[in-house]
Amino acid sequence: MFKSALRVCISLAVIFSLLACSPKLNWRTVQSPEQKYSALFPGKPDKLDRRIPYQDQELKQTLEAVKIDDDIYSISSIRLPANQADMTQKMIEQLQSNLFDRAKASGGKVLVEESAYQSSESRRIPVKDYFIAFSSNGKTQQSMRVRWIVRPSDSSSWVYQVSVLHANAETGDLKTLFFKEEYESFFNEFHPE
Repeated sequence: MFKSALRVCISLAVIFSLLACSPKLNWRTVQSPEQKYSALFPGKPDKLDRRIPYQDQELKQTLEAVKIDDDIYSISSIRLPANQADMTQKMIEQLQSNLFDRAKASGGKVLVEESAYQSSESRRIPVKDYFIAFSSNGKTQQSMRVRWIVRPSDSSSWVYQVSVLHANAETGDLKTLFFKEEYESFFNEFHPE
């Protein structure tokens, strides 16, 4: 009987140690040569291509995203041909306006912080991070950290939107939440070519 109890205890200990070793976040480097970037995702992302209307035309947008618990990690990329590169700033303003207006309409808020990202050539390039709270009835329902990056490439421009959407009520301080390691790794390991 003692041996049976010992086997059960050892079996339970092995099972719990295996569960502890299987991480919720399964980090992997994702190469996107077509969209000209590499990124570190906390799981295998799904990829979606779609056409979006913009100024009487359609542009191809590629989205790679993965959902882990209450978080959606995503990278959106849009290539603007050389003859349309002058639209870059207007497009970013429209993307920002869509999110900012939605946050303000819900009673949420938008905070901005200077940051930097590292290009594939290991250069640190300044960028702004936006921390957005979407509210309902005075309570934060969702929060988001997002940055927009523009990179010229082979006579065209790429517009990237790197973001994490956290869907959980009352998350506390936005900046404190999104500076946790699991979010920082995602933002710091995005490298456009």
